[in-house]
Amino acid sequence: MAKIVVINGTPSMVSRINSVIEYAEDHLRDNGLEVDRINVVELPAEDLIHTKFESEHIVKANGLVAEADAVIVVSPVYKASYTGVLKTFLDLVPQKGLAGKIVLPLFMGGSLAHLLSIDYALKPVLSVLGARYILGGVYAVDSQAVRNDLGEVELADELKLRLSEALQELTEEIKHRALR
Repeated sequence: MAKIVVINGTPSMVSRINSVIEYAEDHLRDNGLEVDRINVVELPAEDLIHTKFESEHIVKANGLVAEADAVIVVSPVYKASYTGVLKTFLDLVPQKGLAGKIVLPLFMGGSLAHLLSIDYALKPVLSVLGARYILGGVYAVDSQAVRNDLGEVELADELKLRLSEALQELTEEIKHRALR
């Protein structure tokens, strides 16, 4: 069974972007894929800030990345880029840690003004880590993930459609590689 790891770079576990992650995980599991998640904010801050490559938590997280056929990188957009929390983890991924992996970015920002943050902020770093097959990704705006009266986050139909299409492309690429 193909494995996918989600690297969640949000600094808050109550972020609306977690609903995007849950949607993606459900979609992938429904398609018979194994999904693990790294919530970077749950890794020890000292290990991240002091780049403790040998930390058992970092070694375990990097092991999930190493075992994965595909990686989904998720982040809210702050100041025209992905979060510092995500950057601290990416700095600990081995130099060619994404080589041979399919990568799908999922970002959420306050407006369309930072739509290109995936291309200009994230993709260069992913390339340095050896990623050569980076899918276009999905950029969502905050207004497409709204909390209802019960406190649950509802994703807009248009966002669900774009997520489903990107996840289907990811699934097809994984299956195509398995046939080689």
